[in-house]
Amino acid sequence: MYKLTYKVTLLFVLQFFFSGIESAYFLKRCSRSDPNLNVCLQDSANYLIANMRRGIPDLGLYEPEPIVIDEIGIALGGGPDGYRATFKNIEAYGVSNTTVTAVRSDIDTYQFQYTMYIPKISAKAQYQSSGILILVQASGGGNYWGEYEGIKCKVYIKAAPRSVNGRSYLKLQQMKMDFSVKNIQMGVDNVHNGNSVIQAALNLFINSNSQELLKEMKPDLKKKLLELMTSFVENLFRNIPLDAWISD
Repeated sequence: MYKLTYKVTLLFVLQFFFSGIESAYFLKRCSRSDPNLNVCLQDSANYLIANMRRGIPDLGLYEPEPIVIDEIGIALGGGPDGYRATFKNIEAYGVSNTTVTAVRSDIDTYQFQYTMYIPKISAKAQYQSSGILILVQASGGGNYWGEYEGIKCKVYIKAAPRSVNGRSYLKLQQMKMDFSVKNIQMGVDNVHNGNSVIQAALNLFINSNSQELLKEMKPDLKKKLLELMTSFVENLFRNIPLDAWISD
C-alpha cells in the first residue's frame, strides 16, 4: 500500500512539474485575435490580483502581505559628516490593493506594459543613521513609519516563448518599472537613547522634504522591488502554459 501511494504521489508530482498548471483558475483566458485584447489582459491581471489576496497555493502564494524588503539606504551630502541612513526589515502593507488601470501589448513580440494604481501603502522598518542633519548630530536609530498615498506605477515586461514537452511557456527577458507617489507622510519614533532632540529634528526634516527623500530612496527601492517582481513573474511564466493565458 505504501509503495502504491508513493508511486501515485510521485507520478502526480512529476506530471505537475513537467506539465505546469493545466487549469489556471486564477487567470482569465484571453484570445490573441480579440480586438480588445488589451482590455482582456487588464481584466485578467486584476482577476489575478484578486485571487492573490485570497492566496494561490498552486503558485506557492499564501499570504500576500506584508511585502518585505530587507534593506535600503539613503545618503545626503558628502564628506565625513554627510547624513546616512539605512532602513532594514521593511514591511509594506496595501500593495495587494493594486488595480491595473491600463495595458498596452505587442503580442507578436510578447511585450507588455501595465499601468497600475495603489491607493495607499503603509510601511514600517528599523533604521540606523549617522552624520549631521540640519545642524544636529543625528547618529542613532529607532523605528521608521511611512504612509504613501496615490501611487502610480508602470511595469514593462518583455518575454520570449519556449517549448517544454511540447507546450509553449514564456520566459522573462526584461522587466522595468517606475513609480510616483502623490502624498507622503513619514516619521521616526522610539529613537535610541530617548533623544527627543534628534527625533524632533528628524521628523521635521523628513516631513519637510518627503519627496526629496523618496527621490534619494528610489534607485535602491526600485532595485529591490524589481527583484521581488521578477521572482513573481518568473514563477508565473514557469508554471502557466502560454495557452492557459493567451489562446491562439
